Amino acid sequence: MLVRVKYVDDRFDMVRPEVLDRLLEAGKVREFKRHDGWVMPGIGNLRQTKRHKFSGIERRVEHREERRVLE
Repeated sequence: MLVRVKYVDDRFDMVRPEVLDRLLEAGKVREFKRHDGWVMPGIGNLRQTKRHKFSGIERRVEHREERRVLE
């Protein structure tokens, strides 16, 4: 899915989410569009760009295997 962005020089573009992350880190984006409207970096709610890996036990895989056995 592509995201609509407005650069600091007022140009518009469509970029992939991973490219948007890099552009935001570099300070090259004035606004970007979400499903609920335009977001301004530093003003609107932004997701954290550095996502931490889950360090717990992965229970979903075990659950799927249990379901297969029961069926």
